[in-house]
Amino acid sequence: MIKEHLKPLDWQPQFKQFVIKQMTADPAHDIAHIQRVVASGITLCKEEQAELAVVLPACWLHDCVNVDKKSPLRDQGSRLSADRAIEYLVEIGYPAQYYDAIHHAICAHSFSANIATTTIEAEVVQDADRLDALGAIGLSRCLMLGASWGSQLYDPLDPFAQSRALDDKNFCIDHFYVKLKGLVNTMKTEAGQAQAQQRWDFMQGYLEQLGIETGTKAP
Repeated sequence: MIKEHLKPLDWQPQFKQFVIKQMTADPAHDIAHIQRVVASGITLCKEEQAELAVVLPACWLHDCVNVDKKSPLRDQGSRLSADRAIEYLVEIGYPAQYYDAIHHAICAHSFSANIATTTIEAEVVQDADRLDALGAIGLSRCLMLGASWGSQLYDPLDPFAQSRALDDKNFCIDHFYVKLKGLVNTMKTEAGQAQAQQRWDFMQGYLEQLGIETGTKAP
């Protein structure tokens, strides 16, 4: 039965219930991550005057098929999530006029997929997801995930890779420079850019303090 009379926010309990059932043991893509992306997506959606009926389900469902970061199928994860999301939205009777835009927004959110965003809604979803890799949460996620992979916090001989190549497979701090710092310049929306810069400034402060405590200097 089609339930088009429902407002976008009314669908959230169903989205949350579905996503929780899809969750796998991934510390960086748990329900807490999803809920933060949703919260950021709602905020950015309002500031950018995007369509909430697209942004909200896309944020909730963007990782509904979770592909491990080390899997050779990693760059297909967002498309697989988009396909499953639309199947689910059909099942629950979500308004069909939003399907194409939701599918694109989920496909394009992924960094590894490298798909160009063609709508403001896709830009909002992508920014909301990338914001979660920055700031206090982003810092914590980076260290937590690195630890789960057996990475060291930093190279004790050269913490900030001043005389060696960056190696974020073995050192968590290297990932700040390999990927996280660069996310600021990938933000598509004005609101996302402002938030990303704020969050990176926090991370830069952490790196500077780490430099002091290790007797080195962060770049």
